[in-house]
Amino acid sequence: MSLRSIILGLLVLASTPVAVLAQNAPRQLNTLPSLPDSARQREQNKQPTQTATPAGAQTPQSGGLTTLPPVETTRFRVGLKSGQELRALDVEVKEPFLGKSYLLLDGQQRLELSQIRYYEDESGFYVRTNLPGSARETTLRRDRAGRISLYSMTRTQYVNNGYSPYGYGRGGYGYPYGFGGGGYRTTKTEYFSKDNGPVQDLNLRNLSVATRDNAGAQSMLNEARRYRTVTTLSYLGAGALTVAGLVSSFNGGSRSISPLIYAAPVLLIVPLVFQGKQQQNIKQAINLYNAQATR
Repeated sequence: MSLRSIILGLLVLASTPVAVLAQNAPRQLNTLPSLPDSARQREQNKQPTQTATPAGAQTPQSGGLTTLPPVETTRFRVGLKSGQELRALDVEVKEPFLGKSYLLLDGQQRLELSQIRYYEDESGFYVRTNLPGSARETTLRRDRAGRISLYSMTRTQYVNNGYSPYGYGRGGYGYPYGFGGGGYRTTKTEYFSKDNGPVQDLNLRNLSVATRDNAGAQSMLNEARRYRTVTTLSYLGAGALTVAGLVSSFNGGSRSISPLIYAAPVLLIVPLVFQGKQQQNIKQAINLYNAQATR
């Protein structure tokens, strides 16, 4: 090879760009490939955003109890006639077979009912007060609170109907005579008070006096009064049909039953319908009075 060829090859090698040599060289393992801007943005969107946890904060664990609210130590109120109000986690009414009833707070503190003005327990809110026309205190459950608050008392008693001349229809059997069966009967008596005043019997007359400053409530009660009138007339009509049917059945020695006997039960359906409408109007009148009183 001549000297001229060697010099010409060196000149060609020197004129080759460095970038071309870099592309032809093998990629190093410690050099990560770079992505275009669009591809890099898509990769960032796929990664979930992580927020920094403040120092000292507890990280909730799966299946843990760290998110539960604190335990309540007092949730029921017991008001005494002295003006003191006690708090308890558990309030029980104890009714011993021998002796007076009393309240037991948290299984330890005993309070006589004569000391109590009001109390709460699992079943609701109760007050100790005198019933209308009675000097003896009793316990009433507050069913609704407002300017007109509703109270009730539930009693369960054994009723022995004893010998019944009617038999079937009063718990007995046999016709025309039979023995009536006894059983337990639960009765609920309702009362109300206006502006936490004296307790009154829940009837149309007392409610009309208490709500006379509200025209809407008075209109509802007037409609309830008309339903009561229809109910009373239906009972009287059913009774008159029954008596007339019995007289017609036994008149002249005939053993056939008069159709009037079958008409009486049909007439008794009317009070069932109108009594429900009457109670509904009374409740609407109380709700309307309490709603307008809070405005």
